[in-house]
Amino acid sequence: MAINLSKGQRIDIGLQKIGIGLGWDPNETPSGEDFDLDASAFMLGLNGQILSEGFFVFYGSAKDTVSNRPVSPDKAVLGAEDDRTGGSSDGDDETLEVDLSRVDPRVEEIIFTVTIHDYEERRQNFGQVRNSFIRIYDATNNHEICKYELAEDFSVETAVEFGRLYKRGQAWRFEAVGAGYQGGLDAFVKKYAKAFN
Repeated sequence: MAINLSKGQRIDIGLQKIGIGLGWDPNETPSGEDFDLDASAFMLGLNGQILSEGFFVFYGSAKDTVSNRPVSPDKAVLGAEDDRTGGSSDGDDETLEVDLSRVDPRVEEIIFTVTIHDYEERRQNFGQVRNSFIRIYDATNNHEICKYELAEDFSVETAVEFGRLYKRGQAWRFEAVGAGYQGGLDAFVKKYAKAFN
């Protein structure tokens, strides 16, 4: 049975191949604009920064030749296909796949974020998004391991750090984070990719 996590709660991940599902339901906005929410992954070293530009996996990353999805240089993280409208009411809006056996040994943690594209022009924020969640599942059989539903009302935030995978010894754990930021994707680039700004 899947575990429902609360903010700050951690769980051991005893698998090699996992899926990261992210979902949300946007409210109707006065402008009628679609919400283009984007899932990204930042693969960080001991210094809390990405190892190189390729270890920031997002819609603009180099594509995998087989799946045509964004991929990390070590082929461990397969990024999400860009859903430009968001809000499928029956499941994940964007998914990433992680093969922990392939993660570059210098990577200490993988941060999973969701940001609002063109938030300034469209005047959108996470206060207009409801039912947001991140879930971890076994990529070999789709069995859900854990799920974290964001309870906060992010009324001005345009970027959310949903959760993170991190090493503890030789094992990997997942932590439900749920931290909001202003500044969209740039907020995370400034935080985790300082050398590449």
